Amino acid sequence: MNAISVKNLNKVFTYYEKKEGFQHSLKNLLVRKQKTKEAVKNISFDIDSGDIIGFLGPNGAGKTTTLKMLSGILYPTSGEVHVLGYCPWKRQKEFKMKYSMVLGQKSQLWPDLPASETFRLNQYIYEVDERKCKMLLDELTEYLDVKHLLNVQVRRLSLGERMKLELIASLIHSPQLIFLDEPSIGLDLVSQKKKFVPLFDTGMNNIKQL
Repeated sequence: MNAISVKNLNKVFTYYEKKEGFQHSLKNLLVRKQKTKEAVKNISFDIDSGDIIGFLGPNGAGKTTTLKMLSGILYPTSGEVHVLGYCPWKRQKEFKMKYSMVLGQKSQLWPDLPASETFRLNQYIYEVDERKCKMLLDELTEYLDVKHLLNVQVRRLSLGERMKLELIASLIHSPQLIFLDEPSIGLDLVSQKKKFVPLFDTGMNNIKQL
């Protein structure tokens, strides 16, 4: 069975046009011009377990929208999706325990707390054994060279430092599947090449263009 199976997936967003000025604001209260945008249009693909897949495309191509539908954050307009045997947008606990997602533009770390506090919270949320969690954190923090940052407020970290800790937070429960949306944002080239990519053992096995 495929880890991910997508068939004829579509996502259409509805929005309203508004011109500048107070007069047009009043007019919009009575008459609004509705528009639609096809963020994802009729895509289909299958991904096997163990594959590393990269989505390439310009801004607005639908890469993030696709990932959000695969993770259950967004409902599709139409189409079928099965991830690890689950329908993502049903948000079943068993499914949520098996995947993780890193969004480069949205932090899961609490800005006014050190990252160690978020790690502890995630450990309890995902019901991770204390010994297993400690071993994993020791290995990841050493590998990414961030042990000295664990007790520093997240808002005082650079973007690159925060992204390394975001990745660690997403791996605490050893997910079967991880979605990465701009995970290397803020990382210098040395970190991207020597620390980040090798964490997944290999480069991109396949490239999907949107």
